[in-house]
Amino acid sequence: MKGIVLAGGTGSRLHPATLAVNKQLVPVYDKPMIYYPVSVLMQAGIDEILIISTPDDLYNYVSLFGNGSGFGLTMSYAVQPYPEGLAQAFIIGRDFVGEDSVALVLGDNIFFGAGLHDMLARTRSRPSGATIFAYAVDDPERYGVVTLDATGRPVHLAEKPALPQSRWAVTGLYFYDNRVLDIAAGIKPSARGELEITDINEAYLRAGDLHVECMSRGYTWLDMGTHDSLLEAGEFVRTIQKRQGQLVAGLEEIAFQQGFISLAELSERGAALGKTDYGRKLLAIAAEQA
Repeated sequence: MKGIVLAGGTGSRLHPATLAVNKQLVPVYDKPMIYYPVSVLMQAGIDEILIISTPDDLYNYVSLFGNGSGFGLTMSYAVQPYPEGLAQAFIIGRDFVGEDSVALVLGDNIFFGAGLHDMLARTRSRPSGATIFAYAVDDPERYGVVTLDATGRPVHLAEKPALPQSRWAVTGLYFYDNRVLDIAAGIKPSARGELEITDINEAYLRAGDLHVECMSRGYTWLDMGTHDSLLEAGEFVRTIQKRQGQLVAGLEEIAFQQGFISLAELSERGAALGKTDYGRKLLAIAAEQA
């Protein structure tokens, strides 16, 4: 399975803070925003990742991650000239995905929870179909919404409905088999001129091959698209790290846990960042494993 992080857009809801920098490079407490979605792909065992961003911002991601080897990853990069919908990621990333399955995560989403690793592993193990992740919210009209039947199977999808049929918002994390490439190539722009991810999900729903993982109590999902939600995300990360003593989206730690890097490489990364709490925590993790 390959992974794609969609980190484009103008970040207009965060202006003026993002007038000169891509939104996904803005710090969320102690690390760039993009660390959080990348960590989700890594927890799913994915080590080949494509970052899609704007022509002006892509070089900054190359500077941040390089070829990915510092995290045990193989990083690739592609340009999204204009933000024309989430489904465009599969057109831009078609050659990168090749004949594999693929996970797409939006660059401004945080997912956290004790059972997340197992949920991702279960999702990745499905031999075919698509899986979306749903989270119960009080304002579902702001999101794509999925309605489930009594057995938990999806029966209806709607994009920002005026009268939502359920509270289950579709989050910015999607797993697909290889059929998604042809489905994305065949959809038409919506009334707002975008290639909608909902159209892809509806194609799988019609085929009876759409699965939903409901992230209920014990999980946190945050969309960092506004100033308030960005601050909320930073406070959440700080609280978890200070009170529980664990890193949220510590890429080097996850890379070590997944076997992507060695203990020596973990220590080297920690030493390179040794003047920060983040680096000192990596060194402490390495010491515990020695």
